[in-house]
Amino acid sequence: MAEGWLRQFVGGRAEVSSAGTRPSAVHPLAVRVMAEVGVDIAGQRSKHLNEFAGARFDVLVTVCDRAREACPAAWQVHASRVLHRAFDDPDLPGVGENELLAVFRRVRDEIREWAWDFVGCEL
Repeated sequence: MAEGWLRQFVGGRAEVSSAGTRPSAVHPLAVRVMAEVGVDIAGQRSKHLNEFAGARFDVLVTVCDRAREACPAAWQVHASRVLHRAFDDPDLPGVGENELLAVFRRVRDEIREWAWDFVGCEL
């Protein structure tokens, strides 16, 4: 969701990439709640950090504590700045769809607010 919001807000003025420590399919509820607000992330795919090994970034942002802890120091050397802003993982096991949708929407909106502020300050 963070990649979708950042792409929406930068409008091509910057390149946005995302990756994870344990990539999987983009969660269908993430696609659904982003579509509710007009952001299409259906074409995004989950990527592993290794796909970006050796790449250089102006800013590396981790959005969960697990990713921050798992990011090797060598990765961070390739970023001019490293920022951390943790969001809850909305994919809660054993939760019904209505409750899960509420969590996905809350996290979507928290990410939107952060991304808007981040882009306003960074670009």
